[in-house]
Amino acid sequence: MNTLQLGIIVIVYMFIVAWLGYLGYKRTKNANDYLLAGRRVNPVIMALSYGATFISASAIVGFGGVAATFGMGIQWLCLLNMFTGVVIAFIFFGKRTRKLGSRYNARTFPQFLGLHYRSRAVQVLVATVIFVGMPLYAAVVMKGGAVFIEQMFHIDLHLALLIFTLIVAAYVITGGIKGVLYTDALQAVIMFACMLFLLFGFYRVLGMGFTEANRELTDLADLAQSVPERFQALGHQGWTRMPVAGSPQWYTLVTSLILGVGIGCLAQPQLVVRFMMVDSAKQLNRGVLIGCVFLIITVGTIYHVGALSNLFFYKTQGVVASEAVGDMDKIIPLLINQSMPQWFGAFFMLCILSASMSTLSAQFHTMGAAFGSDVFPKLRPSQHAHSTFSIRVGVLISILLSYIICYTLSAGIIARGTALFMGVCAATFLPAYFCSLYWKRVTRQGALASLGVGLGVSLFAMLFIHRAEAKAVGLCHWLTGRDVLVDVYPWYAVDPILYALPLSVLAIVVVSLLTKQERAEISSE
Repeated sequence: MNTLQLGIIVIVYMFIVAWLGYLGYKRTKNANDYLLAGRRVNPVIMALSYGATFISASAIVGFGGVAATFGMGIQWLCLLNMFTGVVIAFIFFGKRTRKLGSRYNARTFPQFLGLHYRSRAVQVLVATVIFVGMPLYAAVVMKGGAVFIEQMFHIDLHLALLIFTLIVAAYVITGGIKGVLYTDALQAVIMFACMLFLLFGFYRVLGMGFTEANRELTDLADLAQSVPERFQALGHQGWTRMPVAGSPQWYTLVTSLILGVGIGCLAQPQLVVRFMMVDSAKQLNRGVLIGCVFLIITVGTIYHVGALSNLFFYKTQGVVASEAVGDMDKIIPLLINQSMPQWFGAFFMLCILSASMSTLSAQFHTMGAAFGSDVFPKLRPSQHAHSTFSIRVGVLISILLSYIICYTLSAGIIARGTALFMGVCAATFLPAYFCSLYWKRVTRQGALASLGVGLGVSLFAMLFIHRAEAKAVGLCHWLTGRDVLVDVYPWYAVDPILYALPLSVLAIVVVSLLTKQERAEISSE
């Protein structure tokens, strides 16, 4: 399929997206519509939007590359995402979030916590963390989409990034959450169909069945020099086995990627707000099955195919995936380009665009809401309470920040950047969010202490303790002459979530017990 044909397919797709964005714009009358779609979203649309927002280009391109490098151990993340990100999130978090959000008339995640704790400081702090921190996550998603466009169209990465950003910006700024939801539903269907075909199509390309392919992948680790020596030194034992327990690769895979994303998904503001868009708990129940099936097919497929890509590259090029492609973020795009039919390459490109655009639109909308609804609700004196002016300005600023950050990202950052932001969200937001739903004794002071400890410990660890970030930033080396303060294994390899989250929990419990409770909160349904 030539570039002209690919271009026509993309143009048709973009026209459909533009029409859905315009539909959202026409049906958005006020700030409540712009932020929560009037709290009457169809449960199927909500579940599809939730799944499409959850699964970004970082999950497909970034984590697919991780699967190709580390192996099928990353499938534990798929299981954890399904169990925590859907089952626990919808049943144990979603129902109470919807109930309290409706009672407080909260329209954003920061406003939800601020109203619950009766604290403007809580609302502003949470909103600031979102607006300042989420651009990093958005930037890695932008890079994932741009990298694939670059590979498919053979155009400059900078041009691909610019075009991609402008398209998403257009329908998020104008259409609000309704535009986001409508496009998410379309994009979720494209992602599901594409991954389902890829799962069966790739086995045909290999010419093997499920059992045979997985057996050969296991045996591949025993072939001479198939596992690169640098990976063996880090604990790599093959692509169907977990790394050596306690090895550097094990800490990266388990503590950073699996736990960081698996737990962090519970406190993602762009996901939490979707629970407040439906008008009954029963509608959330209907979304559980849809969400589980969607995650199994989408991320389960790409993690599996990512690991199996080593067989393809070994048979065609004589080396495994990580040696065939130096940048793990480019393994999946190259695999699709070389192994699958040309027409599927175009289809998969729509899948990547869909994954990227669905997540980015939710992120930009969330950051804009944090800026315009929570921190600066009235940018100009004449602005009335239901105006969307401040929110749209916030969306525009967040897009510009994310676009700039994207140019500073290094190779292989997509999966790591995703896990990094989700880990910070877990340590900072999760204790205060959980206690707002389930613990009547929690206090405003406890929530503020937890937010401060979770954020402070996470940032300190990333700058001075955890080598993956501290070495890249260079602040610790500039101040002390060392990459990290504690250069003793395994401390510099342990992801900050393993101690930042427990400390954040400890802070909210201790401070709440030591301070006066100001009111009793709503009990469970």
